[in-house]
Amino acid sequence: MRPASLDEFIGQAHLLAPGKPLRRLLEGKSLHSMILWGPPGTGKTTLARLVAGTCDAEFVALSAVMAGIKDVRAAVEVAQQLRAGSGRRTLLFLDEVHRFNKSQQDAFLPYVEDGTVCFIGATTENPSFEINSALLSRARVYVLRSLTADDIQQVLRRALSREFSASAADAVRADDEALATLARAADGDARRSLNLLEVAADLARAGGGRITEEIAGEVSAGGYRRFDKKGEHFNDQISALHKSVRGTDPDAALYWLCRMLDGGCDPRYIARRVIRMASEDIGNADPRALQLALQAADAYERLGSPEGELALAQAVVFMAVAAKSNAVYVAFKAAMDDVQKHGTLDVPMHLRNAPTKLMKGLGYGEGYRYAHDEPAGYVPGERYFPEGMEPTRYYQPVPRGLELKIGEALERFRAMKRD
Repeated sequence: MRPASLDEFIGQAHLLAPGKPLRRLLEGKSLHSMILWGPPGTGKTTLARLVAGTCDAEFVALSAVMAGIKDVRAAVEVAQQLRAGSGRRTLLFLDEVHRFNKSQQDAFLPYVEDGTVCFIGATTENPSFEINSALLSRARVYVLRSLTADDIQQVLRRALSREFSASAADAVRADDEALATLARAADGDARRSLNLLEVAADLARAGGGRITEEIAGEVSAGGYRRFDKKGEHFNDQISALHKSVRGTDPDAALYWLCRMLDGGCDPRYIARRVIRMASEDIGNADPRALQLALQAADAYERLGSPEGELALAQAVVFMAVAAKSNAVYVAFKAAMDDVQKHGTLDVPMHLRNAPTKLMKGLGYGEGYRYAHDEPAGYVPGERYFPEGMEPTRYYQPVPRGLELKIGEALERFRAMKRD
């Protein structure tokens, strides 16, 4: 079912539509090394084959799951022979290139550099983290996007027309609603859509040769959404959840929470991140957020899934609508920077604890004023920073939520100090 030409390729219009840079380069037979980065089933391998065909190059395909340095060297030998004999170029395609370690990726460099092979790597992982920087600098990165539902329906219709002619005894037809159901279940993955269509066609043959919406629904039951537990999709989705909470959008926050749960993310991980959000983005503007986050984590430990997931949803919604402040987060980072910048400064003598006579004799704790014995429970003018370090105002409450009151109280104490 692979397309035989660029014109038949479905999806990736941002790369392959007439007039787009990659399309123009290929039509001009300008072969260059590239990394194709995108989700499964978006056409990475197919595009690599089309590049080889369009540019009249020998296509050598390897999979990093099975291949090693020995296979790479064998492919290079074939390329060298072709280059010496007919002058034909060789396109070396490595699927799942991110599975090669750095030293294995280095094996390509001399041959890419001297033009023995044109290298195309396919990956579902972020090349910035998974591809050797030396190899990355010698290849252009093209980002492939998930296919839309309309794209998938085009794939399915073409597959039906190619596989079954209207006059064939085993001809299979499909209702529009059925194709729409299969397209949605494929979740942007053309390969998955064809697998679903194949199963649906087998069922249809036993019942009249038509794929109905009922058959499509049966085949699509238990469909999945893309989610990896440690890669790019994982990081993107937890980032979207965090930013939705920070941006006071409870609906979007719920959506991303459910996307992660649906994809199989460990709810305990989400609970830990929710606790972090409570401190980082709500802070003292509404301290109830941290309490609720801890209670939600505890509730999940007691109930498990799916019952305990509702407690996480409750905490996420509360934090999304709560007053926001990152004042503690900013203050904490600034204080940590000063600790690292100033080194190990001594604790002032009046702040030191003096549990023994020797320590008292050395002046530990001498001159310390107990705040609870002072009017208003505050000691104006007392110094708590180390000697040799200027007092710094790290914590600056925002004028929202409880921090509005906290800011007013701090200003009253500072006024007492000035007086």
